[in-house]
Amino acid sequence: MSETRDLLIEIGTEELPPKALRRLSLAFADGISAGLEAAALKPSRVVPYGAPRRLAVLVSDLPTAQQDQQSVRRGPALSAAFDEEGCPTQAAVGFARSCGVAVEQLDQLETDKGSWLAYRAVQQGQPAVELVPDLVRKALAALPIPKRMRWGDRADEFVRPVHWVVLLFGDDVIAADILGVRADRYTRGHRFHHPDPIYLGEPQAYLPILETEGQVLADYAARREAIRAQVMEQAKLLDGQALIDDALLDEVTALVEWPVALSGRFDETFLQVPSEALISSMQDHQKYFPVLDAQGNLLPHFITVANLVSKDPGQIRAGNERVIRPRLADAAFFWNQDRKQPLEQRADGLRNMVFEKRLGTLFDKQQRVASLAAGIATAIGSEAAHAQRAAQLCKCDLLTSMVFEFPDLQGVMGRYYALHDAEPQAVADAIREHYLPRFAGDELPATPTGQALALADRLDSLVGIFAIGQQPSGDKDPFALRRAALGLIRICIERRLDLDIEQLLNAAAQTFEAKVNAAAAVNAVFDYVMDRLRGYYQEAGVEADLVEAVLATRPTRPLDFDRRVQACRVFRDLPEAQSLAAANKRISNILKKWDQPIPAAVDQRRLIDAAEQQLAEQLTGASTAVLPLMESGDYTPALKQLAALKEPVDAFFDSVMVMDEDSALRDNRLALLQSLRNLFLRVADLSRLQS
Repeated sequence: MSETRDLLIEIGTEELPPKALRRLSLAFADGISAGLEAAALKPSRVVPYGAPRRLAVLVSDLPTAQQDQQSVRRGPALSAAFDEEGCPTQAAVGFARSCGVAVEQLDQLETDKGSWLAYRAVQQGQPAVELVPDLVRKALAALPIPKRMRWGDRADEFVRPVHWVVLLFGDDVIAADILGVRADRYTRGHRFHHPDPIYLGEPQAYLPILETEGQVLADYAARREAIRAQVMEQAKLLDGQALIDDALLDEVTALVEWPVALSGRFDETFLQVPSEALISSMQDHQKYFPVLDAQGNLLPHFITVANLVSKDPGQIRAGNERVIRPRLADAAFFWNQDRKQPLEQRADGLRNMVFEKRLGTLFDKQQRVASLAAGIATAIGSEAAHAQRAAQLCKCDLLTSMVFEFPDLQGVMGRYYALHDAEPQAVADAIREHYLPRFAGDELPATPTGQALALADRLDSLVGIFAIGQQPSGDKDPFALRRAALGLIRICIERRLDLDIEQLLNAAAQTFEAKVNAAAAVNAVFDYVMDRLRGYYQEAGVEADLVEAVLATRPTRPLDFDRRVQACRVFRDLPEAQSLAAANKRISNILKKWDQPIPAAVDQRRLIDAAEQQLAEQLTGASTAVLPLMESGDYTPALKQLAALKEPVDAFFDSVMVMDEDSALRDNRLALLQSLRNLFLRVADLSRLQS
């Protein structure tokens, strides 16, 4: 077994971009791992570390050298390598010359196909210290850095200037220049608490020495949890609970090396402003964590995370309180100013906001959506007038000062302003809800009016963008149509709305001007939306073959699609399922191969075999029982009843020759099989189920 050592790689920099730190840290470790694997150096573990001024990787139990590689090169057959007197032929001499040795130094290779002249060589493995520097350079070059920078008079480029590099293999430094910096064994501590170099005796000392001596928590995950715990503790001291947004927690983790959470207070009069606006100001601008009471109401406190231990934390607290006041004052000013003009008076301003130049302005979009939302509201038993009114107002808050300053509050502020304007509650709620869901796993519209408006807005975008040929391609999806399509599916299925997507798309197409030719895009949009069902069910852990079995029947209602999928899941667990799925596949293959017309109905007089008579009889009885269930969407009990056809189907295939020489008998049996398959196809194509 080869000798192993631990390897520490650290790149010390100016403060790294906080929103990119985690991604860069993981990518650096992945690059090191990939490089080691390509070099046939397999460590026991590769761990990434990342802090504002460093990217580091600790590699445990790395072999000190590659394994020696034995190679065998086959030459001419022995019969051709030597003449009758045993002297080497020209073939043998030429082979030896190409290997750089004399004929006498060659070996023999015995195989099943004969004996051969061969050259055996051992390629000595390279030491790890010779491989690591280039491996590190390649990993750094491959990092996902959109824009690299230069510093000083160097030609090297990186995301931020590099000040130190550690390459420590066991207790030895690997001599190398990385990004123009000579590697050594000295790391750096906290910029203020310990700016001096810190000696590292061996790689495993990295984390503990940085923490105890350098006052740096280099482990990103540990630092993140330390921040979470400190913030929660500060909130507890305030008799509240911290609102901890994961994205903000990640960003703060990337901003500090030695986190110290402190609380602050702001004037209670600001609580008259909608809490969402205050929270956005605290989170987006100041990177503060808001504090809520037990009922979820905002308290006049915030929690900030400092990057050092202060001798006078009160000064830090006071400084943050001074900074937050003008921010909250801005929000209060926007709130008061925006309410001076009703939402409906802002609608004309949308005529100057282009949605897409060929599809018109946001005003045009609102008018289309209003017409469509009213129809959807009627279909789901909601108030059409409310849906239409909400659609006419739903984009107006984009012209308010609050949403201009805090774009993530679109819809949220629209709801507040609509309530201030005395709009109906259903209208106000729908303005906020029509943006839902905003991302995977997000909440769905809770009110019928909100659901109608959310569907209409997405349908309009899908049809319009497809009609002008701007549908998603590869990773490009500038209009977020994938998210829109998934939103349609989730709202219909999870809110139990039995709507026909194909009909809705046709209705949406009719709202566009003739020059757009939206009707021509409907089929493509429908296929695109239904294709998103694959991802939806994959995320839910539903087997792919179940989804494909239902997709093959092309249902047009997502809720109906879901009922079929759930029915197939239950059916597949039945003891009869495998046999009936195989029978459906057999029937499908028979019918595909037959290219002649098949009678639409079975002629009972031509059923001469007992097995086909029994199948026809039971099929008729089953059809009578299950067709009403299928019409009402009760697919699970329908498939359970159809499972009883297993025995007559098996008996039919055991004793009946389908492709009989008598064309009348053959056509009648094909008609029987077609009737059987069509009955199952009213739920799904069971031939696609995997065993």
